[in-house]
Amino acid sequence: MSVQFGIWNFEGQPPAPEYIEKVSATLAPYGPDSNESYSEGGVRILYRAFHTTKESRREKQPCISPSGAVITWDGRLDNRTDLISVLRDSSTVNSTDVDIVAAAYEKWGTNCFAKLIGDWALSVWNPRERVVLLAKDHIGTKHLYYSFDDKQLTWSTILDPLVLFAGKTFEICEEYIAGWFAITFPSAHLTPYVGIRTVPPSSSLRIRRGQHAVYKYWDFDPSKRICYRTDAEYEEHFRTALATAVQRRLRSDRPVLAELSGGMDSSSIVCVADTIIGRDDAACSRLDTISWFDDSYDHLEPDSNELHWITKVEEKRGRSGFHINFRELKAKAVSSQISSRSEFEINRFAPTPLASPRQSEFFKQCAMHIVSHGHRVVLSGIGGDEPTGAGLPTPALELQDLLARGRFSMLARQLNAWAAKIRKSRLPLLWETARGFFSGRLGVPKEICPAPWLHPGFIHRNRATLGSHFSRVKLFGPLPSFQNNINRLEDLRNFVEYCALRADPLYETRYPYGDRNLLEFLYAIPRQQIVGVGRRRYLMRRALVGIVPDELLNRRLKGFVPQTTLTDDATQWPSLVELGQHLASSSAGIIDSNRFLEVLERARRNEDVPTRSLKRTVTLEFWLRHLATHRVFTNSMAPKRPHDSSTHEAQEIREPIKSKSFASYVRDCC
Repeated sequence: MSVQFGIWNFEGQPPAPEYIEKVSATLAPYGPDSNESYSEGGVRILYRAFHTTKESRREKQPCISPSGAVITWDGRLDNRTDLISVLRDSSTVNSTDVDIVAAAYEKWGTNCFAKLIGDWALSVWNPRERVVLLAKDHIGTKHLYYSFDDKQLTWSTILDPLVLFAGKTFEICEEYIAGWFAITFPSAHLTPYVGIRTVPPSSSLRIRRGQHAVYKYWDFDPSKRICYRTDAEYEEHFRTALATAVQRRLRSDRPVLAELSGGMDSSSIVCVADTIIGRDDAACSRLDTISWFDDSYDHLEPDSNELHWITKVEEKRGRSGFHINFRELKAKAVSSQISSRSEFEINRFAPTPLASPRQSEFFKQCAMHIVSHGHRVVLSGIGGDEPTGAGLPTPALELQDLLARGRFSMLARQLNAWAAKIRKSRLPLLWETARGFFSGRLGVPKEICPAPWLHPGFIHRNRATLGSHFSRVKLFGPLPSFQNNINRLEDLRNFVEYCALRADPLYETRYPYGDRNLLEFLYAIPRQQIVGVGRRRYLMRRALVGIVPDELLNRRLKGFVPQTTLTDDATQWPSLVELGQHLASSSAGIIDSNRFLEVLERARRNEDVPTRSLKRTVTLEFWLRHLATHRVFTNSMAPKRPHDSSTHEAQEIREPIKSKSFASYVRDCC
């Protein structure tokens, strides 16, 4: 992992030394292992490394190719061996990733981007053509932001320098905020600031003076089909693809840390990784685990405690990991009486509404463990649910596929089988299948519709974004199951982009279930392999017998969800006096302040309100005020910097701690 920054003044004058010094100081915490740069006329490129592989320690960046192209590379190249065999005249097994990428660019130009498999983002300055190229992998695992006008282009791995040192204030991007309020996340090509964007996943950006264009260099093929004669062949292919995905992400020159939540996705990663390490096929020497659980409800439903399932995996691997007990953290938080302060700290800039979790005991324990053990790579199970068929088993996608292809006899057989299995009449099942072709808005839960205090004009301007999760299934074109896969992949892309890089602690998150080859396989096989009749994760459970403990493979969906009391939530809302009369989010045209304050008062009286949206609105308000203190967002309030009372209370508006991953916990804090 590394951070890169570049600036190109089109007129040719070099950037001011003071500006470069400020940028370099901002990048420093994210790249402690090197400090390198390139300068030519009006172009200045900075690179700072954070080494995670043995090859990265030999890299010299920016890398200058034989033709003079200047390349900076932030990533991990997974298909090194394949590319080396093709580029044997210019690459060897000892070549670094960036050297192989440079050789690929020399041979194929921009066509090389589709051939680079892994987690990566890169920039190319071509001095002969006077053009800059920016590109990212198929998921967008690495960040790469950019901003340009008629005078200059600026790009960066982190958002801070593009905002703080632009010498101007910004309008807030309404589409980003609407995506933040919606059920998913803001689109992966957006930032909160008008005029600053991020390179979309699986795309490249070409910029020359007066011209710019975004190109999709690669995408999943909806026509690709994988059909085997036996179930065993699907199982073998799945095991191989998952093992490859995990093996690629074990490429590290020090022990790797894996999140182990007790669920199928994280447990499968850990168990498959142990198999790979056991046969000495992994670059890393050891895999450690970190887990969290809550035993507060054992007296009501012991099965709700994830420690039981975590222990099953630890027993199989013969070693325990690091455990965090939420019940103990909650007790410690109460006993210590931590003062409620803003999640947006005055001296630490927050470029997005993703608030800092640094004050929470959970974050402190995670950070302390990562730092003390020297982990630089963390494996996450995020992204595994949808492609492997998690959740309640439903026939909708399978039946839609059959209906779209006119396979009516098979449709009738599967409809009968599902109706008998789940004990439901055929007609309602058929209606649930068909209605997806008419409207994606049917059956939308009330709690995820736009909050009633959002400004009517804001809702009108951003209606498509606020309801984007409920798109209509197309009858013609790609199979409905493929459409669903791509929609859920967009959710993953948006999530990964939303989780900004942090330097405290600094580590690289890797997502095995986002592996390109694994997803290509899962998207190309019949839906009835993914979800059997009444059986979720049908292929995954069959394929991992003997690898993952049987108790986990046979685990049922949790039927018990701990409920937070309304009394507890009611004490967490800021008062009207603390918020003040003038709201930044109202000045920005996002909310109707009167409606919002009315609902906030109802929440303080312990009445039923849309809690999730209300918490996000309060967080948004604090964040906009935070931007104003840093003079990057202007509104009529202009709060004072040192003692603004509106910068308090954010610790009180956190959502309850949730499971899945450290990344998702950080996300849910706001």
